[in-house]
Amino acid sequence: MRHALGYRKLNKTSEHRKALFKNMLNSLIKYEQIITTLPKAKELKPQIDKVITIGKKNILSNKKRLFSKLQDKKSVTKVFEELSKRYSSRKGGYSRVLKAGFRTGDDAPMAVIELIDRNPDAKKVDKPKKKETQVKTKEVQTEPKKVAKK
Repeated sequence: MRHALGYRKLNKTSEHRKALFKNMLNSLIKYEQIITTLPKAKELKPQIDKVITIGKKNILSNKKRLFSKLQDKKSVTKVFEELSKRYSSRKGGYSRVLKAGFRTGDDAPMAVIELIDRNPDAKKVDKPKKKETQVKTKEVQTEPKKVAKK
């Protein structure tokens, strides 16, 4: 019987699973939308909801709790400064999981997990801004190669 087995093990060790979800939480906070497999997304949803709920109460102990869970100062700052204000009137359900078909390589079910009312510009955080650079063309003088004839 499967009584009281409350989470998916995802065929990973506990250390690997803990690191995987920490990285996924940080990515979801940073980009506000990530694509992953369906079982991972379903396991991540309650965790991100708990993180945002903790972030809604801006006290030192909650900051320490989140930092021990996320281990990323930028993510903790974003939760307390940006996400907690965005979801201050909402009582729960800060994220959604949308099915996104199947992966071509191994036919694994894929899903998009995103924050409700997300900022569309958050996906462009790491992309460098395009600068208007002037391309200088250099004139290359090439001499014809001398071919030795036999």
